[in-house]
Amino acid sequence: MDRIYITTPLYYVNAEPHLGSAYTMILSDTLARYYRAKGYETFYLTGTDEHGDKIAQAAANAKLDPKEFTDQISATFRAVWDECGFAYDHFIRTTDDYHISYVQEVLNTVYQSGDIYFDRYSGLYCFGCERFYTDKELVNGKCPDHLIEPNLIEEENYFFRMSKYQDHLLRHIETHPQFIRPEGYRNEVLAMLREPVEDLCISRPKSRLTWGIELPFDNRYVTYVWFDALINYVSALKRRGEGEFQKFWPEAQHFIGKDIVKPHGVFWPTMLLAAGLPLYKHLNVHGYWTVEGKKMSKSIGNTISPLEMKQTIGMDAFRYFVLRESVFGQDADFRRESLIGRYNADLANNLGNLVSRVLAMQGKYFAGVVQPLGKQWTDEDNELKSVYEKVESEIGRHLAELQFHRALEVLWAALDHTNRYIVQTSPFTLMKDPANQARVGEILHHLLQAICQLARLLKPFMPDTAKELQSLLAFTEGDPALEASWGNSFAAGHKVSSPKVLFPRIEVPGNE
Repeated sequence: MDRIYITTPLYYVNAEPHLGSAYTMILSDTLARYYRAKGYETFYLTGTDEHGDKIAQAAANAKLDPKEFTDQISATFRAVWDECGFAYDHFIRTTDDYHISYVQEVLNTVYQSGDIYFDRYSGLYCFGCERFYTDKELVNGKCPDHLIEPNLIEEENYFFRMSKYQDHLLRHIETHPQFIRPEGYRNEVLAMLREPVEDLCISRPKSRLTWGIELPFDNRYVTYVWFDALINYVSALKRRGEGEFQKFWPEAQHFIGKDIVKPHGVFWPTMLLAAGLPLYKHLNVHGYWTVEGKKMSKSIGNTISPLEMKQTIGMDAFRYFVLRESVFGQDADFRRESLIGRYNADLANNLGNLVSRVLAMQGKYFAGVVQPLGKQWTDEDNELKSVYEKVESEIGRHLAELQFHRALEVLWAALDHTNRYIVQTSPFTLMKDPANQARVGEILHHLLQAICQLARLLKPFMPDTAKELQSLLAFTEGDPALEASWGNSFAAGHKVSSPKVLFPRIEVPGNE
């Protein structure tokens, strides 16, 4: 059986879910739904990253114990993702006992092999990033993300011999061009590896930080947050048994934002090599979302809440917008004007209007009962069928390349063709002559078959809409008729439902 293992980054519990994290979830959820529908055995993982300086500080500010604080915020993430309908298979927390045990097992393995050593270190440390920076990585002497000067810290710590695996990783990426994608991020990691790679400080003294996983070989220290969190991708599988790890790990696909390329593209694969574990299959890196051209910021109040979007336009419309409006790997800009424009044009006018017109004619002319198809199909009938047959393979090709927007473009091109088919065949004009009733019944049968195909093809992208279409066609979830070949979905006497408004138009003041 074909398999796929899809992971998101673990979301840091110092802020609530927003457009950036929701985007990663929408991408990964869409892909998981697509491969499940194709018959793949799928394991889809998400969760929360709960250790480190920032969490300890946030908990102190909230006057809570760190575990109590992380319990609350992690529960918020899970509740939001569930409310959004994301169909993940497992939600992992880095405070889970099984994860802690496995992190310590990996640490022991790497330590026993001699790839972890103790040393005194002096470096520039950004508490916001929870990492040391080299002078070359700073921008005008400041952390590139937080735009503040890092603190000079001198202390004794444990280090991972990351440099030992630099050449191995470099060769692997050079000989596996799809290991990191899109290509621009692969080139970014290659550039890092063609420069000297320093060993990685993987501990924090308890005198400075107690909220973390204790080193199994020295209880005076806790584990660096990245050496903890990254291991979740393996610990979640190992929890299910070694057989599950062997089954799914060769098909591992990580989805991350571009801000964490270095930990996932350099730290993580070298950690795997040191632990004697195989490398993942793909690291898939997406860009940022800005809002009206500005970086999202809680302080200026321009963050976009996924639940707010669900309440305003519906979760499926939100999913459609972010998938259609963005190009995977590139930055995208969220503008309400663009959101409303796509909603009204693509969803209300195109998809919603098509379904309403067809069901209304079916109800008016035949009381909802689907009419039989004759043996002689016109060129227009055959072309409509051919369009949908091609769409399915094109969607698969685009999703294999993570071109979600292209997949939706070809699907909406099929929608456009379906609307043209109505104009070409003109059932409302033909029905004026009773002699044409059988032909009108055939035309509507073909149109209902197109909607049936849409109900199936839209499912990964817009799952609630797909269910609504199934219901309007009077099919239940998983009905074999949805998978039947063109012309074989509707049994004799099958009756479809009356139309309903799927996407009410959003009226813009001044445009009524």
